[in-house]
Amino acid sequence: MSADMQGHNSAVGGIAVEKLRSYIERWEKLDEEKRAISGDQKDLMSMAKADGFDVATIKQIIRMRKKDPNEIEEQETLLDIYRRALGMG
Repeated sequence: MSADMQGHNSAVGGIAVEKLRSYIERWEKLDEEKRAISGDQKDLMSMAKADGFDVATIKQIIRMRKKDPNEIEEQETLLDIYRRALGMG
């Protein structure tokens, strides 16, 4: 292999080609896994819906479980204030 070809495989313009290729391929693999997981999540929500659960409410509960309890309390307090201000409760 010529020196030019060997340099082309290992670095181009100061870029480590194999390392770059590795990052791109890892990203692509993670992207495939993310699509598969997203499909699994959709299937799970379809099963929950078929069992009579409200999917929007389930998703809201999931979002809430990710939050700090103080943040949830503050949000619920504001929601209550806004509802009362609008004569909704």
